[in-house]
Amino acid sequence: MDIEQKQAELIDHFVNQASTLKASALWPLIIEATSHPSLFAFSEILSSPTVSELEGTENSLCLDVLRLFAHGTWTDYKSNAGRLPQLVPDQVLKLKQLTVLTLAEMNKVLPYDQLMQELDVTNVRELEDFLINECMYAGIVRGKLDQLRRCFEVQFAAGRDLRPGQLGNMLQTLSNWLDTSDDLLVSIQEKIKWADSTSELDKKHQKDVEYRVEEVKKSLSLKQDKCKYSVFSWDTRRVVVILFSWNLAIANSISAWKRVFIQLL
Repeated sequence: MDIEQKQAELIDHFVNQASTLKASALWPLIIEATSHPSLFAFSEILSSPTVSELEGTENSLCLDVLRLFAHGTWTDYKSNAGRLPQLVPDQVLKLKQLTVLTLAEMNKVLPYDQLMQELDVTNVRELEDFLINECMYAGIVRGKLDQLRRCFEVQFAAGRDLRPGQLGNMLQTLSNWLDTSDDLLVSIQEKIKWADSTSELDKKHQKDVEYRVEEVKKSLSLKQDKCKYSVFSWDTRRVVVILFSWNLAIANSISAWKRVFIQLL
């Protein structure tokens, strides 16, 4: 079973469980959900009517913890540890895994120093063990550990729940990308037209050269019949051959550059 299907089943399970519980009984369920080793998305649980009703009640801290796991990081928890419940070890591990996903969203090359600071890790060996055993083996990230450059090169990272306002930013980013793609497409089409036009000019030039050479050859052939000295005829032929070779070289050179340009497109 892949990670997406397993997460979907877990989300359905916890949402159904939450719908059958009263607000005062939700804390154990939230601990279980935020500690589960295969669950990394919590927006559906947050939107559950029973959970939403915690807002403004004496149990609202449960909602804050769930929001922390949906959108926050380990640094966010440390900044608010004074007012939030103490996390169990499995929750600490999960929040640090989610922190790596958040960092991977912003940058595909994560320096070791940044990771150690964000995760409260004291040395490189501990950091690399965490990335390998708790992140890559869990299937939430793929990448390369570069010990020489002291960084983690991210090749894939699972997505987190969308933060409030993030959807609008994503739509704007996609709209800008679409506009850029349209401009690029127009530019490519213009270059293709230019290449086609250049090709036609090359063909026309080559035909003109061949036609002129044939005319010169006919003219020389007539003159040769009247020429008294073969030396003059031989020298004239050499001139024609040189002119013909030069024109063909120019035509072939233009065609070669045109093929190179089309390949670069």
